[in-house]
Amino acid sequence: MNQIIKNILSALAVVVFGFFLLNVAFIFDALFQSLIDTIVRFFTTADVNMEWSWYPLVKHAMFFVLIGLISWYVLRSKLGVLYKAIYMTVPLAVVFVTIGILTYPRLMAAYSLGALFTIGVLYYFYSTRKPWLYYFTLILMSLTMLMVGLLGVEI
Repeated sequence: MNQIIKNILSALAVVVFGFFLLNVAFIFDALFQSLIDTIVRFFTTADVNMEWSWYPLVKHAMFFVLIGLISWYVLRSKLGVLYKAIYMTVPLAVVFVTIGILTYPRLMAAYSLGALFTIGVLYYFYSTRKPWLYYFTLILMSLTMLMVGLLGVEI
């Protein structure tokens, strides 16, 4: 019985602290992109977010790479499984959002690529025998981002 309670509390921790961490990540993204905008304003007076169609994608790509580098360090660290599973909500959300950005407005492409990504990560978890909490985090984020897409939530 204690193992069941421990598993339930672990899953609940991923949901609660993962949600908190996602909010921190979105604030971090806003600050990061504002910093990039501030640096670019030293070199041009143009409203680059409106005039350069590629500029917002470049900023997002830079954030994507930054989260990837941080994730590589965190997921290879000696942190416990619970902490890694909680943190994993952030890179998973960033990947799903990136898929959505790159495929917008082709929803079927976004859902298909999201499903392929999820299946690929599930296969990786299975083949490397990762703990169940990683599977839970992936399924949680996959379903959450699917609902974001289906409900038309703007991020």
